[in-house]
Amino acid sequence: MKPLLPISMLASVLMLTTNARAQVSLTPPGAEAPADSKPAAKKEPAKAKPPVAAKKPAAPAAAPKPEPAPAAPTTAIVPAPVPDDPNVDMVYGAYQRGQYKTALDLAMPRALAGDTKAMTMLGELYANAMGVKRDYAKAADWYKRAADSGDREAMFALAMLRLAGRGGPADREAAVKLLASSAKLGEPKAAYNLALLYLDGQTLPQDLKRAAELLRLAADAGNPEAQYALATFYKEGTGVEKDVEKSVRLLQAATLADNVDAEVEYAIALFNGTGTPKNQAAAVALLRKAARQNSPIAQNRLARVLVSGQGTPMDKVEGLKWHLVAKTAGKGDPELDEALAQLAPEDRAKAEAAARRWLGTK
Repeated sequence: MKPLLPISMLASVLMLTTNARAQVSLTPPGAEAPADSKPAAKKEPAKAKPPVAAKKPAAPAAAPKPEPAPAAPTTAIVPAPVPDDPNVDMVYGAYQRGQYKTALDLAMPRALAGDTKAMTMLGELYANAMGVKRDYAKAADWYKRAADSGDREAMFALAMLRLAGRGGPADREAAVKLLASSAKLGEPKAAYNLALLYLDGQTLPQDLKRAAELLRLAADAGNPEAQYALATFYKEGTGVEKDVEKSVRLLQAATLADNVDAEVEYAIALFNGTGTPKNQAAAVALLRKAARQNSPIAQNRLARVLVSGQGTPMDKVEGLKWHLVAKTAGKGDPELDEALAQLAPEDRAKAEAAARRWLGTK
């Protein structure tokens, strides 16, 4: 079997799409990191997948074709872990425990009294129907009050509503200004999303160098999506000088944060020894992890190594199970179709039954 080829994913993964989720993580009062008034990208010598918002130098033979750029992401909340500090703000603590109605009741009087963090909390609760009926207009109003008081998370969340046209008419110019202000105050999600706007070239003139600078700011702050995107930039030489080793280090960092796309690309780099010492056993373990997280590309690559026995003991039944699963998601593979056809009838039945079980429990 030929070595696994790297996947050129910049265009399809980084695009701004209506299905993309901009994750807003509320920071408890007093826990926000100090903001730099003029954050500047580090000078570095010298992809995330080929551009879009993007989700392109020539890709290997097996690489998927880049997809056209879609529209702006919508807001969604992903609660962070409960902080260890027992004295953490009561509003934030109730929110973290999933006691959204309590958080609402506690936040309202504080917001009315001018508490900026409580205003942002109300925006989150109204935007995501937590403890109250979803109301984007009220969410936008509370976000705006907090943003006007300098809260960077509120600026980011309001920008995402403006991009999506929720809580009021779509206003991309206002959204860009909010993202820029939030990014300047050190909000990594704002820097990442602003980078995507510079990348897709629709809302803003395309500027790959500026996109790379913003991705670096977000990546340095630990944002795994930005780490993956910037890794692709370095792999392809998009907006930065090509640097495969730097790309792999960023993929590794994003992998540690459970970014599935990064897990797949890092696994391929490990399998082939590209920009990092070859470690096929670790690569296969990562492919298994990503396959179980329903990445069709990982499922296809895992199927190939299991069927060929490269880097792992051969297991055609298990491998072809993953082939069938990946195929249902549109990741076909004629070579694996042929391997399935050549399988003994009883083994083929086992592979098909295992694929049905997996698909039935997703």
